This record gives sequence, C-alpha cells and structure tokens, in this order.
Amino acid sequence: MPTQGTHRRLLRRAAAGCAAVLSLALVCACGTTHAGSSAASAVRPSASASASSSPSASDSPSAHPTAHPAPAPATTAAAPPLAAGAPESSIVYSTATGGRTVALSFDDGPGPATPKILDLLAQYHAKATFCEIGPQAAADPAIVQRIRAAGHRLCDHTVHHPQPMHTLSHDKQTYEIDAAKDMIVKAGGPGTEVSWFRAPGGDFSADNRQIAVQDDLRPLGWTVDTRDWARPGVDKILATAQRQLHPGGVILMHDGGGDRSQTVAALAELLPWLVQQGYTFDFPAS
Repeated sequence: MPTQGTHRRLLRRAAAGCAAVLSLALVCACGTTHAGSSAASAVRPSASASASSSPSASDSPSAHPTAHPAPAPATTAAAPPLAAGAPESSIVYSTATGGRTVALSFDDGPGPATPKILDLLAQYHAKATFCEIGPQAAADPAIVQRIRAAGHRLCDHTVHHPQPMHTLSHDKQTYEIDAAKDMIVKAGGPGTEVSWFRAPGGDFSADNRQIAVQDDLRPLGWTVDTRDWARPGVDKILATAQRQLHPGGVILMHDGGGDRSQTVAALAELLPWLVQQGYTFDFPAS
C-alpha cells in the first residue's frame, strides 16, 4: 500500500497538475508568457572548486564522465507555486553556517565501509551527510538507524543511480526520487528525515530539481570531488581534498559502490588535518 508520504506527494502533484492546466489556459487567453523564467537555474561551483568527475555506484571508469552532462531544457509550462516552507530548487554548494566550516558527504551507501567511516567520524566529533541508494538502505536498516543515532543527516541518491538522469522520462525520474526517499525513511524508522537530493553524477535538471522540491528535498551538490571512487591512492585522495577545499565547502566521498578501503584510510588522515586547520563540521544548507 502507498505510504502516507506517498499520498502527500500524490496530492501535491495533483495540485501541480491543476496549476499547469490553469497556466495553459491563461497562455491561450492572454498570449505568450515568460513562464519558463520561473524555473531556477542550476548554479555550479567555480572552476577552481567545481567537481570534475561524477560519482557512481559502479567502479567502471566509463561510468564517470569528466564533465557533468548538460541539464535538460526547462519546460515551457509554468512551474507550480511551492508550498510555504518548501526548500529552494537551487543547488546547495555550501555549508549551512559558512565561515571556516566544512560539510562532509558520502555517496552510494550504505556499504561495508560505512561502519568504519562512522567510527572515524565519532572519533573526531564530526558530522556528515549520507546520500543513500534506496535499496541499499532498505537492505541494511540497522546501519541507517546508526547513522541517525549518531546525529548525521540523510540524503536521497535515487533507487538505481541512473546516469545520465535527465534523459529519463519525468515519471521515471519521479520514481527514482520518490521511491528512494520512501525506502530510506522506512529503513531509518519513525521520525526519519531526508533533507536533500543528490542527482547521480551531479546531473541536475530543472525537472528533477522540481521533483525533489515537491518531495521536500533540497538539491545538493559539492565543491570538492576527491575522486575516491576511482581509487587513485590514499595520498591523491587526501591531496585533492586539501587542494580544493575552501571555507564553507562540501566534500564528496563514497561509502558504497565498491571497495572503499582507500576512502577510509584517506578520511583517517583528512579528519585530523581539518581539525588542525581550524575547520569545524557542519551540514549543507537546507
């Protein structure tokens, strides 16, 4: 049976459909509008801090293009108005408080490396955001509950990690986001909150960002891509993080999708370095 959250989303989408029909009627009656301008454009990080590759649930180099695919064109129908208190559709590339803070994020889990990463985070009193694949969360609810109990946050990273995501139909993108959130919430237990959505490979579009917002999820990007998915060596992972990091940045690493022993070893060196550099740990803006 559909969950209560699914019912709410269906009601929101029904209201959105009514708004789109009304907008079309106004266009017919009043002539051309600038409806497309209402969709927020995706903000990407500067060249010096942008992610140069895309994370993936697989370790195949072909699954990691060196540049993000171009976003799908915005639709011409007016976007439905957002409910009061809904998250913004612009992509987050900074911590919530700014200053000399850093947001750690881990994609493609939970996986075998997640418990070790949680142990390291606890050792340095660091908080992180875990962007989870729905079925993997469903397969290991105990670790999702441990993530929550430690005070970390959860992020929706789709059901199947499709790449490029923007080429999917609207209905398929909706399923990838909706179903993953439901799986994560169910695995986490009562009171579980999922605050962000991260598109696989950073492949955000006006469409999937709007779907996320209607699910009460803020699109989440990154400013530091450690490229740990490629297993380039612990030293390179660490050097990339140190070179790309600026105050208020969001670091991308992985706790799933393959052998993450290099990630764990690099994190063990990165955390004390961050503390020595005067960084404190924060969550992304929401």
